[in-house]
Amino acid sequence: MPHRLKYSVLAERLAVCRATSHSSIPAWAEAAFFCVVRTPDELSIVCAESRIPEDHEGVVVEPGWIALKLEGPFPFAMTGVLASFVQPLAEAGIPVFAISTFDTDYVLIKEENQTAALMALGGAGHEEA
Repeated sequence: MPHRLKYSVLAERLAVCRATSHSSIPAWAEAAFFCVVRTPDELSIVCAESRIPEDHEGVVVEPGWIALKLEGPFPFAMTGVLASFVQPLAEAGIPVFAISTFDTDYVLIKEENQTAALMALGGAGHEEA
């Protein structure tokens, strides 16, 4: 049985960025909400769109994201949390970028999909907090 979840919409517009794996973490990335993941293949950054300088040479920037924060915390033994939330978005054809933390999950959607996403989530029984 899928979970019925509460979520909130973060106010700040975000950007999803990519740099080479050996790049330094740019100072402009750090803000109240940001995420950095380094792999052997890339450095991924999610940060406030407003913090990205015009000269972001060497960094690919995909702007226009908003974050939906699931109201956790969720115990690690709880299965299907993220799947329950992204399934109705997938069925509505809405792409997502997911970030998980120790306590909860954030699902990023493009700002232009916000209305359709909130309708799909409501139809699946999820509620905005």
